[in-house]
Amino acid sequence: MIRIDHISKRFKRLQVLDNVSASFTKGQVISLIGPNGSGKTTLIKTILGMVKADSGEIYVNDTAVNSDFEYRKNIGYMPQIGRYPDNLKIGQLFKMLKHIRGKEDGELDHNLVEKFNLPAIYDKPMRTLSGGTRQKVSACLAFLFNPDVLILDEPTAGLDPLSSEILKEKIIEEKNKNKLILITSHVLSDLDELTTHIMYLQEGKLRFLKDMQTLQDETGEARLGKAIARIMKSEKLNLLSEDEKLMVKK
Repeated sequence: MIRIDHISKRFKRLQVLDNVSASFTKGQVISLIGPNGSGKTTLIKTILGMVKADSGEIYVNDTAVNSDFEYRKNIGYMPQIGRYPDNLKIGQLFKMLKHIRGKEDGELDHNLVEKFNLPAIYDKPMRTLSGGTRQKVSACLAFLFNPDVLILDEPTAGLDPLSSEILKEKIIEEKNKNKLILITSHVLSDLDELTTHIMYLQEGKLRFLKDMQTLQDETGEARLGKAIARIMKSEKLNLLSEDEKLMVKK
């Protein structure tokens, strides 16, 4: 469904993405992980057409993202920090977006809206919302239009434990509907039960894209966080001199 061909992006002297290529398809949950500044959010925004790559191309359902923006109708996006007009009430925001998209209530997925009990606070202006409630609004909007692709940037950040579990259950439901889901998160424990594939970026480069089972088999670790830590430790050791390796082993 999504094909990334040799994407590179530079902001002034900083090479944010460096010749990244990958392919994603239906039924996959791709966990896009890496250190801060590794290029994760820039890659997401490039897929969404919010950032234009310096070179390379991205295709969604064989449509180049820079040639036809209609493809974005089939993508639900949850940003890391949702920014909305301060004076707009929650109910007004939903009404406005449904009008823009030309969708009736019967075509929409209100599952998260109901589980988060948002109708009870539809009259609250966005400026009065806590960070967690704002995250709930962003999550509901991402799923609302029943898209084929979901891109979720740090989706559980700021959510209380119950709300986080509700959201994770919803992600699993959509995965079981054979949708493609891309998730970024620094909380690797949140990804264990969701992930089918791991895409690891570092300094703008794709270090690896592997399915979860292969990663577990190669590292001998069942938990994602420990598997990634083992790989990173191994890579660091490979960069050391023989004398330095002996000192680490001691």
